[in-house]
Amino acid sequence: MGKVLIFSAPSGSGKTTIVNRLLTRYPELEFSISATSRAPRGTEQHGKEYYFLSQEEFEKAVSEDRFVEWEEVYKGTCYGTLRSEVERIWDKGHVIVFDVDVLGGINLKRIFGQEACSIFIMPPSVEELRHRLVNRGTDSAEVIEKRVAKAEFEITKSPEFDHIVINDNLEEAVEKTCGLLDNFIAR
Repeated sequence: MGKVLIFSAPSGSGKTTIVNRLLTRYPELEFSISATSRAPRGTEQHGKEYYFLSQEEFEKAVSEDRFVEWEEVYKGTCYGTLRSEVERIWDKGHVIVFDVDVLGGINLKRIFGQEACSIFIMPPSVEELRHRLVNRGTDSAEVIEKRVAKAEFEITKSPEFDHIVINDNLEEAVEKTCGLLDNFIAR
């Protein structure tokens, strides 16, 4: 079994931006592409941002035990980590990077234990999070309010992670995360 980095955060916290910066700095890291039952957004492509499965395909994969973990993150929308994706990355000798929802992050830490480092990316405030989601321009006002309500719950789960990085300044958050990563990879 190889090493695993787990990043979780409320939507709009900057988690994906931080993960993308790390992937460009550390060649030994490789992003684990999650599977989802939701439709692609914008220019998202199957096999790049996600493996897009129909609800029926997702349920079949669950029944065949093809997931390391999976969650119904929003009503009718599932996300999960395929076993084949974990094996693909470890076969290359790389460290797996997971960018997953908070409950998925907690589950992955439980599954991978000491071989995993879990990092919660914390927004500076719920108000700032709402502002970022509005400025992102990808969701309706109703969806934004659902994400904010979910974020308030997710923040209560942050103590279950190995580390919390507050993203009030992106460059500082990236540097703090790099320090945590260096320590984890070195051990």
